[in-house]
Amino acid sequence: MGLSTHVLDTMHGCPAAGMQVTLYATDGDKATELKRLTLNHDGRTDAPLFDNTTLRTGTYRLTFDVAAYFKAKGVPLPEPNFLNRVSLDFGIAHTDQHYHVPLLVSPWSYSTYRGS
Repeated sequence: MGLSTHVLDTMHGCPAAGMQVTLYATDGDKATELKRLTLNHDGRTDAPLFDNTTLRTGTYRLTFDVAAYFKAKGVPLPEPNFLNRVSLDFGIAHTDQHYHVPLLVSPWSYSTYRGS
């Protein structure tokens, strides 16, 4: 249970190790930073963003620093680049469930879904 994320680099076919991710709590237009972290070798966080005792209902945002990640991998990007940061806004309605927010990303596209 809790909240987790995972990022896969679809350009290189690997986990997005080293990508910077920020978690925010949101309330309308207001966003409060809760955590800033770096994804591990598997493109995941070392611990859940929230475990089953700290998960609360509400609205949240995960922001993934996509351009910095691909620049660090040596990918030539135009200025301005197409994707800089990808922000995903989502809601948590049931604290007794696991919310997994995966991101599949390249310099030109991304997709997400509610994972398990």
